[in-house]
Amino acid sequence: MNTTDPRLAALRDRLDADRIDYLLVQFVDLHGAAKVKLVPASGLVPAFESGAGFAGGAIWGMGQGPHSHDLMARIDLDSYTPLPYEPGVARFAAELFVDGEPHPYCPRVNLRRVLDRARGLGFSFNVGMEPEFFLVTRDADGSISGWDPDRVDDLQKPCYDYNGLSGALGFLRAMNDTLQALGWGVYQSDHEDANSQFEINFRYADALVTADRLTFFRMMAGQVARRFDAVATFMPKPFPDRTGSGAHVHFHLADAESGANLFVDEDDRRGLGISALGYHFLGGVLRHAPALCAVASPTVNCYKRLQGGAATLGSRSGYTWTPAFVSYGDNNRTQMIRTPEPGHFEDRTVSASCNPYLALAAYLSAGLDGVANAIDPGEPNRGNLYEAGPEEMAARGIARLPQSLDEALDAFEADPVVREALGPIADEFLRLKRDEWRDYHAQVDRWEIRRYLTAL
Repeated sequence: MNTTDPRLAALRDRLDADRIDYLLVQFVDLHGAAKVKLVPASGLVPAFESGAGFAGGAIWGMGQGPHSHDLMARIDLDSYTPLPYEPGVARFAAELFVDGEPHPYCPRVNLRRVLDRARGLGFSFNVGMEPEFFLVTRDADGSISGWDPDRVDDLQKPCYDYNGLSGALGFLRAMNDTLQALGWGVYQSDHEDANSQFEINFRYADALVTADRLTFFRMMAGQVARRFDAVATFMPKPFPDRTGSGAHVHFHLADAESGANLFVDEDDRRGLGISALGYHFLGGVLRHAPALCAVASPTVNCYKRLQGGAATLGSRSGYTWTPAFVSYGDNNRTQMIRTPEPGHFEDRTVSASCNPYLALAAYLSAGLDGVANAIDPGEPNRGNLYEAGPEEMAARGIARLPQSLDEALDAFEADPVVREALGPIADEFLRLKRDEWRDYHAQVDRWEIRRYLTAL
């Protein structure tokens, strides 16, 4: 126990200055859902030294049963996050310990393990995530509708539309004001390509910080939306005829000491401004893309966002804005990986519903495998892949992304690099996700009734 940590005294003073009465001690389960205990502010030191206790058997993916010793969630002092929308309460991200040892089934503990390995190689992993989400309301029959109290968000192509944005301005301002108060560096918000869909962007950071922030962002969006009689959902595809929600990942490796971006090379012969290290990292990501898909798009519903490559499939606006093939290119949104500017890449496959700790651990491990083995990603694609069919892509040697959770799980199970990135969580992940797929596959939905009930 570190009772002499100088940060404790400073933080106690800050709690007093910020008039914090309660602490949310928070971690995530295997799915990325936030789990918390509410602790009086007077319990700061115990929450840091020994942690708040949880029964692991009550939580998905913790590798425990009802007989197991307590999970002790120890707060990370650097994650102090006052809740501007709930005065007097602050959140701390926590890591799980059992009998005084880091619990390997804790997603945050696991991400720290992979980041430490990268740091031992001289790298830090900088990441920005762009969360897309819908605002919806629940109807009396259990269905959902887009939240649109002013009845103005009904365009076929609503992206960036002023009326659609202004109808949600109160919600967006509340979110932005909160994030700005937290110092996250919000730089833009917009109405996305689907009706009632939005995105808020904040500055990139170290992967652990970004995972913490995405987790808190989803927590906060849910609470703020309630005040507007709405539900903020990060379900990837809540409507069959609208664009889905991603959490596009922007990334680069930096020098662990100086912070210099190691992906930049202005003399890049491919003209993208990317270094050899950057291309090798990318090569690893592309090689392991099918297995990564299972972790970055971990629900049945994710694959209704990633379907096919046709421009109009599943989107009344005309485009899905979601890739279907394992590819990279220049500043080109039809690719899995685009290069928006020299020195960093953006992966457009990642789902809004991912567990960011697991997704980023898998991603970094795949990239480092590319660096270790000098994997060449090949030449960039510069065309419109929405116009290319499966036959053409196969002839060009460009593989298709998994088209179902079941297919992605097969790739994950067969990929030792991505499995190792999750440590012992990998077995729990496979077991729970196989169960999820079987449960889904056993359902009979309305479409099947309409299609087959009187077909013969």
